Amino acid sequence: MDCMRIQSTLSHKKNWNYDVFVSFRGETRNNFTDHLFDALHRHGILAFRDNTKLDKGEVISEGLMQAIEGSQVFIVVFSMDYASSRWCLRELAKIADCNQATGQHVLPIFYDVSPAEVRWQSENYGKAFLKHEQRYKHDADMMEQVRTWRRALKMVADLSGWDVKDKPQSAEIEKIVKVVTRIVNPKLSSSPSNDIVGMQSPLEELEKLLVSDSHDDVRVVGISGMGGIGKSTLATILYEKISHQFDVPCFVDDVSKIYESYGPLGIQKQLLCQAFKEEDFPIWNLSFGNNLIQTRFRTRKALIVLDNVDQRIQLEKSAIKREWLGKGSRIIIVSRDEHILKEYGADGVYKVKLLNDENALQLFCGKAFKSNHVAKDYESLTESALAYAKGLPLAIRVLGTFLFGRNVSEWSSALVRLKERPTKDIMDVLRISFDGLEDMEKEIFLDIACFFRNDDPDDYVKDILRIRGFHPDIGIRTLIDKSLITFNSGNFVMHDLLRELGRSLVREKSPKEPIKWSRLWVLRKRGYFQYKSIL
Repeated sequence: MDCMRIQSTLSHKKNWNYDVFVSFRGETRNNFTDHLFDALHRHGILAFRDNTKLDKGEVISEGLMQAIEGSQVFIVVFSMDYASSRWCLRELAKIADCNQATGQHVLPIFYDVSPAEVRWQSENYGKAFLKHEQRYKHDADMMEQVRTWRRALKMVADLSGWDVKDKPQSAEIEKIVKVVTRIVNPKLSSSPSNDIVGMQSPLEELEKLLVSDSHDDVRVVGISGMGGIGKSTLATILYEKISHQFDVPCFVDDVSKIYESYGPLGIQKQLLCQAFKEEDFPIWNLSFGNNLIQTRFRTRKALIVLDNVDQRIQLEKSAIKREWLGKGSRIIIVSRDEHILKEYGADGVYKVKLLNDENALQLFCGKAFKSNHVAKDYESLTESALAYAKGLPLAIRVLGTFLFGRNVSEWSSALVRLKERPTKDIMDVLRISFDGLEDMEKEIFLDIACFFRNDDPDDYVKDILRIRGFHPDIGIRTLIDKSLITFNSGNFVMHDLLRELGRSLVREKSPKEPIKWSRLWVLRKRGYFQYKSIL
């Protein structure tokens, strides 16, 4: 199995063609610069690499100019003979222009020279410029260019950078890559886009759970909630925001699917590949994998995000243990089942909430109108659509995307049809939780979906379920843990889309023959209950 790479949901690439442009002299090509490019690649950073040999022409090619202009970050590797290369100095002058014009970041690295030598253009750098001036002393235009090179060199050398002379290269390169990563993958903006509406407050709550009084402890935090509520999106945004603070950040996407297809070895392989930037990590058996995780992680501050965990055994067999991680490490587990998180020993669990009315409207407008406001003549239809979704981000996104660009008549028709037959994209996501239930829990879920309202007292619901021969105390607790119902002010509350899921499950085998359904239901007024269960 190839190691999967997490894809950023918060891409701040803008119109950059490259993350990084590296300006360097050929003398560093086969040592420091080569290692630098390799480290950037392992961290998923796209760096432009000019493999053309030295002794180039007098004019930088248009393609190289475009590469410089299209790079978000510049790394300039100052070596002993850098200033003797007119080609390097032309690159440097262009980099300085871009920095002043657009604010593109410039990171100087002093490889085998001191910052003072470069800054004040002394010793080898002074000799190189004397040669340039001697060569062009009769060419006024070129003499002006030499002065431009001097100014660019002084400007870049004055910036904060790294003096790597006589230092371990691998350690210094890791420091450089961390800074580059923070620049090309910035923290979450204080003004969320439509794709992350309503995430700011949950992020703040999660960060509070992750922080403790001790910097040495290893904390485990869970993220729970019903299907489609945005757990994975929240975990991904949090990972993007804080991963640069850790030595080894790892995001294992869809643990349940990996476990089903490849077993615990697949999960261990994901961790080790991402942690140590390897395309493939040979693991022959669980014992070997356990040993690798224990030995490789124990001295490192790790961030491990495990998305979509739906069974405790997936954590146990994969040997993801807090005592095997270095000081300050954090484990974030995403699961619909809160009981799994508590059983694992999570220090805190964040239960993701439905969007409030304001955020739901903002998200819907972004999808349905590509705007921040409701289009004229669509006000009442928008209210109906939001009433249908009831704050569930998945439903809002699917519905808004489907309705985009359609006229009023088509909106009306679509909303009527949705009430009769909910969209498959939403139901498929919600059904995953139902499919994971035991048989009796499924029966309790279907009874609640078909027969009860959200304002029915909990003791009333439990009494009826007992009459039906079920064990409601443990069964209902399981439904709550799996985010299929919630408990609020003495009532069990089920989201309307989950309720519709239950009823559609009852109807699905014989949609036009109610006599064959396991349950029949009617609309009822407060205080009046009527149902028929066909056993």
